[in-house]
Amino acid sequence: MGFDLKEKVVLVTGANRGIGKVILEEAFARGASKVYAAVRRVESADDLVAKHGDKVVAVHLDLDDPQSIVDAAKTATDVDVVVNNAGVLRLQKALDPEAVETLQFEMNANVYGLMRVAQAFAPVLKANGGGALVQLNSVASVKAFPDFSTYCASKAASYSITQSLRESLKEQNTQVVSVHPGPIDTDMGSDAGFDEAASPEVVAIAIFDAIANGQFHVWPDPMAVQVNSAYQSFAEQVVETSMEESPA
Repeated sequence: MGFDLKEKVVLVTGANRGIGKVILEEAFARGASKVYAAVRRVESADDLVAKHGDKVVAVHLDLDDPQSIVDAAKTATDVDVVVNNAGVLRLQKALDPEAVETLQFEMNANVYGLMRVAQAFAPVLKANGGGALVQLNSVASVKAFPDFSTYCASKAASYSITQSLRESLKEQNTQVVSVHPGPIDTDMGSDAGFDEAASPEVVAIAIFDAIANGQFHVWPDPMAVQVNSAYQSFAEQVVETSMEESPA
C-alpha cells in the first residue's frame, strides 16, 4: 500500500497553526489539489484561504462536538487523505486532585475525537478508493512522563485505537499511519516545557513520506528516533504483525 499525493484531496484537523498548518503547506508542496482546513473556528483559517485561494476550504470541526465531525465528512466527500492532527494537552500529574477531570478532557479530544473522525470519514475514504487516515500520536504513547501523565495515558489509548484501525480499515484499502513525534516547536511543545524542540516541518515531511512508502509507524524527530531504536523490534514483531490467537 502507499500512493502519491499529486492531485489528491487532503483534510487536516487543526490546520490553522502548529504542525497542522505545516502539514497543509507540505500537502501542497507534494501536489495536493485541495486541502480542507478543519478547524474549530472557520475564521482562523482566513489567512490560509487568502494565500491559497479556493485550494483551501475551511470547514468547522471540533473534536469535542461529534455533530461537527459528521457534518465535515458530509462536506469533504472528495477527500483522499485525512490527517487527524488536532489534540489537547494539560500539564497534570496522576496524583493531582484534578487529574481525573483532566484525563476525561484529554480522552474526549485525543481518543474519542479520533474514533469519531474515523467513523465519519472511513466511508468517505472507502468510496474514494481507500486513501489514508493519519493519526498524530506521540512518543508519549509508549513512554509516560509524570508532569503530563494524563496526556500520556490519552495518547497511549489513541495509539491502541490507531492499531485497531489499521487492521479494521485494511479491508477497504485505507492505509493507516501512526505518527509519534517527540518535542516539536509549537505552542503545545512550549506549554509542555520543552526548551529544545524539532521543527514541525520534519513531522509533515515524514507523514507524506510514510503515505508514499506504505509505512504504519512514523518517528520523525531526534527524540522519536531514539525511542524507536529501542521500540522497533517490538513494533515490527508484535504491533505490525497479525496475531491469530485471541488474547486470554
